[in-house]
Amino acid sequence: MNPGDDGSYPDYDSPTGQTRTRLPDNDPYGGAPRRPTRSSSRSLVTVVGVVVLLIAAIAFANRGDHPSTDTASDKGNRPTPSSTAASGTRPVDTKSTTGIPSGFAHTEQGAQSAAANYAVVLGSADMFNTTRRHAIVDALYAPDVAAARQSALDSAYSGEKLLSNIGLTKDGAAPEGQTFVSRAIPVGTKVTSSGADTATVEVWYTSLFGLSGDASKNPVTESWYTTTYLLKWAGNDWKISSDQQKEGPVPVGRDQTASTADQMTKAVEEYGGFTYAR
Repeated sequence: MNPGDDGSYPDYDSPTGQTRTRLPDNDPYGGAPRRPTRSSSRSLVTVVGVVVLLIAAIAFANRGDHPSTDTASDKGNRPTPSSTAASGTRPVDTKSTTGIPSGFAHTEQGAQSAAANYAVVLGSADMFNTTRRHAIVDALYAPDVAAARQSALDSAYSGEKLLSNIGLTKDGAAPEGQTFVSRAIPVGTKVTSSGADTATVEVWYTSLFGLSGDASKNPVTESWYTTTYLLKWAGNDWKISSDQQKEGPVPVGRDQTASTADQMTKAVEEYGGFTYAR
């Protein structure tokens, strides 16, 4: 899950927008028969409670001061069919010492590429590790807001109660035998406003979040979000001045059988992420 100005993200992973799905007859993480209805209900309530808590924390951290673009009525801002197609621009091939893509072009396309990659980094499992989180914030946020964002995100990601509810240790690590999954996968980007050295970019993405393992009480789930980034050109790259997250748009889920814990863990370990370009 991803964060904002006066304080929210791990809207880590901040899951929501759930649709009704037919569950398989067997437990997808163990192959054992389904538990009695009463036990399943209790587990569902636990998972929902964790999700709500996480969303609230991230929402608070990601709250921004810039006005929402939802009420914009200017038809001139609507994208044309060609604007939603891939631009063909190659991704950046430089990365900072933190392993984060950098060196984006000083253009609208560059701002969109930066925002997409920043959404991935801010939605990663690294945000639950204090050292990595601090390096990420220093690399992505503008110098004049980095300290404030650091404090807000520390509060959102480091609470022992939150980590415990997610199933992580106080250091943000997964229990032995389980794999912590937190990934953001951008679906599209949109520039809502831009200037010579500023750009407001919306990133629509899906997020995977949870613990993969036979003993997991918080299996990996999928959710959808849109984060608005206010970017400015600083230090020869795009930096985040503020960010604000909201839920959706959420597609209708297909009636598919959930994978086993082993299958999910193997996929997470074997399938790497991407560097995104608009």
